[in-house]
Amino acid sequence: METQQELNPKKENKRETPEVFENKPTGAFISAAWAALFVGMISYCIGLWNADMLLNEKGYYFTILLFGLFSVVSVQKSVRDKLEGIPVTDIYYGISWFVTIVSILLLIIGLWNADLLLSEKGFYGMSFALALFAAVAVQKNTRDVKFFEQQKKNK
Repeated sequence: METQQELNPKKENKRETPEVFENKPTGAFISAAWAALFVGMISYCIGLWNADMLLNEKGYYFTILLFGLFSVVSVQKSVRDKLEGIPVTDIYYGISWFVTIVSILLLIIGLWNADLLLSEKGFYGMSFALALFAAVAVQKNTRDVKFFEQQKKNK
């Protein structure tokens, strides 16, 4: 029995990008992504502001938030660049993923060792996760809108 590749040797197993991109994000989805990003970031920061921690502890958690947000945007960008055929070095791609994982691990380690109520630990974990997920969605929407506008201009 012949495989699909043998039947059609010219066809590659690569995923082809569509010629026309017609899936522009809706205003509702863009707004929801931005709202989720701000809710996650602001709630995390308000929690830090009101926390009974030393300033260096607050700085640690704030830095992890910034570190995590930057790293997930970097991952999203490098993944998208690869899909669109834009060259991305393996070292940058790997570092982006590594830094994302490290930021999450640093938060987990910090919360594990923190003298906080379990509900406070959950609050920081969930607002951090919301902010990271929303940052990816905002970056994706921004990229999709720009791609859509570029295609519209080229027609």
